[in-house]
Amino acid sequence: MIGHDKIGRNDPCPCGSGKKFKRCHLGKEEELSLGGGEELSVEEMGARIVGLPRVHYGRSDEMMAALDFEALTGSAAGVAFVDLKEYTDLNLFGSAHVKASRGHSGGVFINPFKTVKADPTNLYLAISADIDDSTLVHELAHVLDYLGGSRLVPGTLTPLSLELTIPVDHLEHPKTFGRWLDVLSQKFNVQLDADDTLIRYLFQEGMLIEGEVIQAKNAFTLKAKSERILRFLSERSDEIDALIRELPGYIGPRRPQD
Repeated sequence: MIGHDKIGRNDPCPCGSGKKFKRCHLGKEEELSLGGGEELSVEEMGARIVGLPRVHYGRSDEMMAALDFEALTGSAAGVAFVDLKEYTDLNLFGSAHVKASRGHSGGVFINPFKTVKADPTNLYLAISADIDDSTLVHELAHVLDYLGGSRLVPGTLTPLSLELTIPVDHLEHPKTFGRWLDVLSQKFNVQLDADDTLIRYLFQEGMLIEGEVIQAKNAFTLKAKSERILRFLSERSDEIDALIRELPGYIGPRRPQD
């Protein structure tokens, strides 16, 4: 498990919430257990990630060369790509869910709280050798949203989703994420998969939740906005199904119970 005795009370919690350890999992350390993992401090975890070899899969180099992150977001942070399998094989807290899904295929925006001390100049994306264009622009949209938008990190909002009993997708894909997804898909002429096409559609229809609303964590407001999205999906189900039916990742009509 993670070496909790090596985590300072004021260090970022390794669960990725962005809170200090003392205000998050201090006293609930058993929830951070991975089983079989090596004991690592936050600094050691970051060093392991930063030390992974850089990769150049898919159109990652092309897209990065065409994007001026400082002009787009006001941040001079760079983006480093590492291999998804090598990242998940580190068995660090917060990466196990990636290993369990899609068999090391796809991509993930690594929580910056894991890497900021080891490398304050870069954000890290773990991607697989077979990453498709839709997944790549999805992850880059998360980076742009983090730098110049909601400041939300995917993978950290599940506790809030469970607490409020609303779909985590409604929290992880705020309005500014949808805008970046729309911009990138057009800029790089990317045919989005079914899920991302639905997110872009919700953005274009003004349905995605604002990042500042999610950050405020007001239960009444978030539940109301989530219910609005679900009603919209129900009312437009036939139109949405026709829009995404022929796209990769289609799993059937997107109705509220999905």
